[in-house]
Amino acid sequence: MIEVTGLNKSYGTTHVLKDVDLTVARGEVVTIIGPSGAGKSSLLRCLNLLEVPDSGTLSIDGRDIVYTTNRHGRLTLRNQFALTKLRSDVGMVFQGFNLWPQHTVIKNVMEGPMVVKGVSRDDAKKRAIEILDSVGLADKSNAYPGDLSGGQQQRVAICRALAMDPTVLLFDEPTSALDPELVGEVLDIMTALATGGTTMIVVTHEMKFAREVSDRVVFMEAGRIVEQGPPSEVFEKERIKAFASGLSH
Repeated sequence: MIEVTGLNKSYGTTHVLKDVDLTVARGEVVTIIGPSGAGKSSLLRCLNLLEVPDSGTLSIDGRDIVYTTNRHGRLTLRNQFALTKLRSDVGMVFQGFNLWPQHTVIKNVMEGPMVVKGVSRDDAKKRAIEILDSVGLADKSNAYPGDLSGGQQQRVAICRALAMDPTVLLFDEPTSALDPELVGEVLDIMTALATGGTTMIVVTHEMKFAREVSDRVVFMEAGRIVEQGPPSEVFEKERIKAFASGLSH
């Protein structure tokens, strides 16, 4: 589903991704863990084409992402239409929800399919109601994001991503902005998606989710992938034990 080879990314003089190689199979749930500044979110942003890497190759669902070099010698995406198409196939759920505050819940979920995919209003509304109902939010359809709890807002954000029928879902610290008592309701939705066969890449500090739900855990540090494998193996490594122990204090 996703193949990354030799990915490098810098912001100014800070080299945040260093020769990253990563392959994710269809239906696989990959959790990326590691200390702050490890490059986890930058990797996700490159996968969702929100950032253009400085070098390396990226393939999504068998399609190579084609870059070209601008007059400053920086890589840029060659084709805006292809960019829009690929972004619609790769859903992303952000730490801060990123909902449109001026739109109702159902409008937030309907907007992407209508604007990007040309889905009719009636079809988009029907699909939005189905998805909201699946996460227990059908009764909040006409509410505004500001009227919802953080956990409810994040569930709406997941619904918005699902409405695009993506081939892969990316989660960037989806529970870190939530009060502790609201974390569980979001993780329950993510677990249901994982067990349903959705291809997922999740950046998180929720070690229980990483241990119990992931097919594979990737540990990043200083811009590199330094360990990866089944949770049962990765969490036995001394460096990962120390990292996970630090999170629990």
